[in-house]
Amino acid sequence: MEFTITVEEQKLLLAQAREVITSALEGRKPSFTPIEEKSVLNTPCGAFVSLHMDTGNLRGCIGRMTASLPLIETVRIMAKEAAFGDPRFPPLKKDELPKCNIEISALSPMSPCPDPRQVKVGVHGIYLIYKGRSGVLLPQVPVEQSWNLDEYLEYICIKAGVPPGSYASANAQLFTFTAIVFRED
Repeated sequence: MEFTITVEEQKLLLAQAREVITSALEGRKPSFTPIEEKSVLNTPCGAFVSLHMDTGNLRGCIGRMTASLPLIETVRIMAKEAAFGDPRFPPLKKDELPKCNIEISALSPMSPCPDPRQVKVGVHGIYLIYKGRSGVLLPQVPVEQSWNLDEYLEYICIKAGVPPGSYASANAQLFTFTAIVFRED
């Protein structure tokens, strides 16, 4: 990624993500701290917001690979979607929020990856498009799951709902990206 996000900016993004969710649960309009116009948070950037329960279990994760909106707006939208719009989970309940830890992944632009063996586990996220299907895995996922490169590449096929080994097909499009990942606590 061509920019960095300071610790203060990370804290602001996390606070605003939590405020979006809290305000929705309380049925009120969110209250945001203003940011400087020149802030990196106003740069268009893809991002994912993940919610993890204090047990470590995933509770929601939604994101956009690219965005025309500023990073701060993308995070606000994705935070609400992770809490209430992830089809894998029921909408978050008020009593669950204190038990949730928010994680944000701000994404670099994607680069085509003509050789899957060049993917670096723990560095690269991967995005696969094959026969009208697609799947994405963030860079931290294979590390969290203790996957090697072969497992990582096979799981992207599972995530995309395509046959094993599809990532190596001449018709497949494989992309890599990096992410600045940070979380509460």
